[in-house]
Amino acid sequence: MLILRLAWRNLFRNIRRTVLTCLLIASSLLTIILMDGIMLGMIDVMIGSLTHTLEGEAQINGKGFRDDYEPNIRLRNYQEIQQKLMHDPAVQGSSPRIIIGAMIASTNNNSGALVYGVDASTETSVSKLADAVYAGEFLSGKEREIMLGRPMAELLEVEIGDRLVLTSSTVDSKEIVQELFRLSGLFEFGPESLDENLIFINLDKAQTLFELPGSAHQIAIRFKQPELANDPSLDLYKSFNNDSTEANGWLALQPTMGAMLEMTGYSTFIVGSILFLLASLGIINSMFMSIYERIYEFGVLKAVGTRPANIIKLILTEAFYLALISCIFGMIFGYFISVYFSTNGIPMGRMEMSGIVLDGNMNTILMPYQFISFPVYVTLLTLIAAIYPALFASRIVPTEALQKAL
Repeated sequence: MLILRLAWRNLFRNIRRTVLTCLLIASSLLTIILMDGIMLGMIDVMIGSLTHTLEGEAQINGKGFRDDYEPNIRLRNYQEIQQKLMHDPAVQGSSPRIIIGAMIASTNNNSGALVYGVDASTETSVSKLADAVYAGEFLSGKEREIMLGRPMAELLEVEIGDRLVLTSSTVDSKEIVQELFRLSGLFEFGPESLDENLIFINLDKAQTLFELPGSAHQIAIRFKQPELANDPSLDLYKSFNNDSTEANGWLALQPTMGAMLEMTGYSTFIVGSILFLLASLGIINSMFMSIYERIYEFGVLKAVGTRPANIIKLILTEAFYLALISCIFGMIFGYFISVYFSTNGIPMGRMEMSGIVLDGNMNTILMPYQFISFPVYVTLLTLIAAIYPALFASRIVPTEALQKAL
């Protein structure tokens, strides 16, 4: 108790230095809390942009279909698969698709495209295609509906209601087929690669046009709990990974995303390490200044027989109090600032990287561990930083200390 009282009293012998040191430590804690919240917000936006745009949180494809998008590789029993998915307690929604290359032409121009035949009634449960429509209407099931992205519509110089001719070949017989459509809607996902190259028609029309009755190339899936998407122990993955079909979560479908997420984790660690290193230097400097101001007192303590271990305890207790006060203020300010940015967001502008669009404000995410683990780390690092000054104080030679004081 004597050491605790002495340490608390010593901490406020120089209030200005103590306040400045606390500000340094508290600002480091505040920054790492905010930085981690921003990273979590960015990861959430990146994953949402990927899984909610078109990919879905998971997919079931014909074995090897995603390697080259070969139209011959298809799910011939997709309706049976969908029935099983409907009864899967982990699945929120699923939607079949046909994917095949084609040429699209207007009276003014033509372009290559990737045709998606989708079921309008189920597609809204797995992707934001309906939300991406900014002009015209989403697919309603009418026979000759077609949707284009903004860049492709500008290239073809077409508007809602204009006629378009789709040219491709049937899957099995390889016969050339053409069909007339009317532009019913324009969409804008954000990534240029999607808006420039994709067109959407109704699933039943695609099955008829490309001679794929009762077949689909892909089934996109969304889960009730998004974190289940990459759980290999799910019955879904065990059931549909076989000789004819393959089922994968978004992380397996987009391995580059996993690398990006790993990089964000490393960046948080690097930034936190730099901040704590700078804070540690400030702590060491502050502790040494405090020791030199009291060097006469330490000399007297050693002269009357105080053990070096007790002096070390005293210095470390002062450092603990310093960290405790700093963490309290750091957590308070970190909480209110993080809450503000989680509600209002941080203006980020519009960025696109690896086909993922970050648009508008970035909302931070608060997690309990930010206010539990980070303060513990700050306290431990403060104590570690104080070890060297404490050892120095414990090795003070009384005669030299008294001479320096004089």
